[in-house]
Amino acid sequence: LRSCGHANPSFFVPFSVPLKSIEVDLQVKSHVATVSSTLQYVNEEERPLEALFVFPMPAEAALCHFSAKIADKEIVAKVQEKEKAREEYDDAIASGDQAFLLEESEESADVFRLSVGSLPPGQSAAVTFVYIIELSVQADHALRFCLPAVLNPRYTPPGTGGGIVSEIISSPAGVPYSLSLIAHVSSPNPITKVESRCPLEPLVFLSADHMNAKVSLSAGHMFDRDVELFLYYQNVHQPTAIVEAGEPTAQPGTLMGDPVVMLNLEFTEALMSFAFCGEFVFVVDRSTSMSCALHGEKDAQRRIDSARDTLLLLLKSLPLGCYFNIYGFGSHYEPYFPKSVEYTQETVDQAVKRVKKMEPDMGGTAIVLPLAHIYSQQCIPNHPRQLFIFTDGEVKNTRQVLSLVRDNADFHRCFTFGIGEGASTALIRGMAQEGCGHAQFITGTERMQPKVMQSLRYALQPAVVDINEEWTVPVGMSTTRLSPPINTVFSGEKAVIYTQLKGESQSSDSEGTVTVKYRLADQEVTNTLIGFITLTQLIHCLFRLSIHRLAARSLIRSLEQDEQNEGAEKEALKARVVELSLQAGLSSSHTAFIAVFKGSGEAVKGPLLRRRVPTVG
Repeated sequence: LRSCGHANPSFFVPFSVPLKSIEVDLQVKSHVATVSSTLQYVNEEERPLEALFVFPMPAEAALCHFSAKIADKEIVAKVQEKEKAREEYDDAIASGDQAFLLEESEESADVFRLSVGSLPPGQSAAVTFVYIIELSVQADHALRFCLPAVLNPRYTPPGTGGGIVSEIISSPAGVPYSLSLIAHVSSPNPITKVESRCPLEPLVFLSADHMNAKVSLSAGHMFDRDVELFLYYQNVHQPTAIVEAGEPTAQPGTLMGDPVVMLNLEFTEALMSFAFCGEFVFVVDRSTSMSCALHGEKDAQRRIDSARDTLLLLLKSLPLGCYFNIYGFGSHYEPYFPKSVEYTQETVDQAVKRVKKMEPDMGGTAIVLPLAHIYSQQCIPNHPRQLFIFTDGEVKNTRQVLSLVRDNADFHRCFTFGIGEGASTALIRGMAQEGCGHAQFITGTERMQPKVMQSLRYALQPAVVDINEEWTVPVGMSTTRLSPPINTVFSGEKAVIYTQLKGESQSSDSEGTVTVKYRLADQEVTNTLIGFITLTQLIHCLFRLSIHRLAARSLIRSLEQDEQNEGAEKEALKARVVELSLQAGLSSSHTAFIAVFKGSGEAVKGPLLRRRVPTVG
């Protein structure tokens, strides 16, 4: 068993933590954000230090820049194959040089480790990393940005190895470094408001048309919780296509050398109910960590209480005639009924009575066990299986879980609820994506009900499926889709598709169209959602080649998922991931960022003092 919120019950910080502050510059343009974080380090001890910081990052982020600055000297890191980067880092430290290594966990794409060493006595250093991310749409049509602060320890199944995830160290008492954040927001549609649970300075509009604004965290904010911003625009349902020119110095025909289109779609068709009700299977995390609070504020609800309230709301909202079952899980699992039962007043009363007594008393977070058992059960004819999973996501074997859900995607849809701050985005979003469902994050009571009802509405209605697009481009040009197939989109959700434009136009006509085809409730639908796209148009981007890097990130993640399949040509897939990562300057599970400052050449005498920087837990 683990203690709530941190890996070691006796953990405390007996020394001056070398990380002093984090400064974040957030640039939002429409539904894409560029996040630049600068970490200030100071060694106030009498020996050289190596600082290790294991921290969260959204799994869908494209990490595209890493640099370090000591005094007036700055060095931009390069991307290397991960083992080579680690060897270079170790060699640099052994030689008396200063080195900085930033690497993604191979177990979970939302956990990173930053190694800073060796930092001489009295030395300060600033480390900056930049990532790009698409913002998700909420039930009330807000765009959500989350800067994660909370990184919960992850349950490691017996018999599995270590890795970066196992190094998570969190402090339930808060962290000894501060956070400042300034957000600049611009949109082709007027900005109406920005909301957050964190205290904000008043929103300042920078233009009369309200298409540009600035907002910041209130002074003195401590990095003791996830920072969520909810951005509201007018007329957010418009489809858009942005063309970004390739890198002039890159080879034509490569991803970075050709133009890339970001096609942003939202389906707002009126949806109808299924002609049948379905089988609803609720899987609730009852591990020890679910006894922790949802967030760090006073009188916060326990995660298990939030999961219980969410489940009760869903149970009481199901239609008569459907079937349902409930599983609690931890180190083991237990179903409420031997198999799914018909939804009647009697069966729901039985379930509600047991749910109200639900407690976090089942040990670890072995989510694979109940999933495997559910998938082994025969489906009920004419009642499609809808799986609802409630968890704080504290698992280490994320990729194994996603592979299991993907292998059974033809027989169910998977709706997930990340309960509490620090819930793994890689796990929660990954299960929903692989299971053709939808993901929600419950961090407080104020937004729980609309999120729950949105997921239930999706489960009771047909989704837009079999989405594909047809491009009409000038003679001499062709298109290559970079995004993986989009299996399912629900009404109100955004779908982003990246496409590479190859070749050169052989005519003066440099415009094209895109027609999107899909199925809804067994009906074929064809829409030319975008009229004309100027293929030669150059769009001012948030960060140089940001659309190319988001496209590369999408392709890399797809290849990494393919590596988990049985019989996959793993070495060939790994080589392709490394190739794309190096070409686009992005991190991946097989690469890392490395920066080395050449020093005096005198090796450090004796072992370095190692200081692990805690996160909020």
